[in-house]
Amino acid sequence: MSAKQESSVWQGFKAFLMRGNVVDLAVAVVIGAAFSNIVNSVVKGIINPLVGAIGTQNLDNYSSCLSARCEGTHGIRLMWGSVLGATLTFLITATVVYFLMVLPMSKYLARQAARKAAREGTREVMEVTELEVLKEIRDALVAQRGSGHDAR
Repeated sequence: MSAKQESSVWQGFKAFLMRGNVVDLAVAVVIGAAFSNIVNSVVKGIINPLVGAIGTQNLDNYSSCLSARCEGTHGIRLMWGSVLGATLTFLITATVVYFLMVLPMSKYLARQAARKAAREGTREVMEVTELEVLKEIRDALVAQRGSGHDAR
């Protein structure tokens, strides 16, 4: 590869990295990873003990056996407890993300759009009013010129 092509590829790569969506995505991944630790702690520290009041504290222990006997590594075991735990983790994550991030952001954006629409509406009214005033001034000047020419 020539030096010019390497430079072009490097510049393209830098441009790709500096685009807003790539940086936003990187931030989202980092925050998502940190947030998943919080959710996992909530599930292990609060949800599992609540479920443990009914049965076991570890949802991974809930399972069903498809074969006649399930002992040790023998038999076919369905680990539906781990699926339940993952589902609870997902639902908690989705709920928190929606109520703490998506809903407030959509309300904020709606307010911003309403303010912008109100400003544009005011600007249109001002432009129409200014246009009417300018027309009146023009008509008054035309009327003055017309009366001035008649007097000569």
